[in-house]
Amino acid sequence: MKKRTLLLLILLLAVMVLAQDKTSPIVVKEATISTGVVVVTADMGGKSVELQCTQSMPDCISLKNGKYVLVQLPKNHGMYDCQNVDVFPEGADPATAHKLGEYCLMSK
Repeated sequence: MKKRTLLLLILLLAVMVLAQDKTSPIVVKEATISTGVVVVTADMGGKSVELQCTQSMPDCISLKNGKYVLVQLPKNHGMYDCQNVDVFPEGADPATAHKLGEYCLMSK
């Protein structure tokens, strides 16, 4: 019985480690809205990226220029058919903070 409990605990910890999100700081340079799509241009570690979302979705906002924290969600999580990301205010703890929005991460 103790072996099963220990094995279950190890398996649970392994799943939690593998499911951890990838967090990155970003700097938003510009945000535009065109035909119902919000496009946010940002710098992520020296690489230019675009965040896109459908304006009619509840977690889609046009971010103001500034610094934020981006969390890449695991595959098949989120509302878009791409690499989904959540954006939080700079300095926020993604585990406890309310996200500002959910986007599709696109490389430029």
